[in-house]
Amino acid sequence: MSNESNQTKLKLALENLDSLPAMPVIAQKLLALPLDTDAGENELLSLIGQDPQLSAKIISLGNSPVMGLTRKIGTVSDAAMLLGMTRVKSVALGIASMSNLSKLAAGKYFNPQDLWLHSMTIAIVMRTIAQAMPRESRPKEDQIFLAGLLHDIGFMALHHIDSGLSDELHKELQAQSSRPILEIELEMLGVTHCYVGAQLARRWNLPAEIVTVLGYHHPPYVEEVAERSPLVRLVNLAEKLQPDFGINEHTGGLIDMHEWQSLGIAPGDVEDVIALANELAVQTAQSSAAF
Repeated sequence: MSNESNQTKLKLALENLDSLPAMPVIAQKLLALPLDTDAGENELLSLIGQDPQLSAKIISLGNSPVMGLTRKIGTVSDAAMLLGMTRVKSVALGIASMSNLSKLAAGKYFNPQDLWLHSMTIAIVMRTIAQAMPRESRPKEDQIFLAGLLHDIGFMALHHIDSGLSDELHKELQAQSSRPILEIELEMLGVTHCYVGAQLARRWNLPAEIVTVLGYHHPPYVEEVAERSPLVRLVNLAEKLQPDFGINEHTGGLIDMHEWQSLGIAPGDVEDVIALANELAVQTAQSSAAF
């Protein structure tokens, strides 16, 4: 099928938002839960506890070396106490949002489970970078985790709409790793995973800052929004540090010092941040089967 035919097919599918996957029911409930009361917090723990797989993944993540906790977590309540309620909510929301899509059948060149590893790694690396930022300008941890886990959900949505075309795209991403990813997508599909992801996030009524991350985390858009959305810069930096981790999404180019400085990270701290990020990425891969 020609690229023009592919583009027409996708355009027709995306014009009807119903072609995009619905937000899982448990994710809808998690998103709606307020955490400013004891009742809301208790309901959150109860809701997570009703889903054994979600509970197991949160506990496994808490026990992973990448989280740096000093004692073993045995329950979701332990996770909430040691990780914080807002972080547990964001991780649960990210996992629940990805859950149905990550069960899609793998193709020859794209495996949803590989994207899950990539997304988890980016979330961990974003957190590592953020910890080197000045506290007053650092995004909240729940925003960091949710942005990292969902930043590439557009790939999942494309795979849901047309798994064969999705596989063709990832074949080309592997073959043309030196080309900008958005350039390849526009040539093949007439649309990018960023656009699709942002559309999906709007349909799911996700927070505006998350919609921005999904839509603008690749060049040339990063510089346009990074000043008012450090989350966008965090995702972009994390993907530059781990360009092909889990999936082939090579962002290309070196990281300029101004990108670190725009987040308030001192030049003298950069090498340590990179070293720690690389170490945690390896640990995430080693622990990935658990979560």
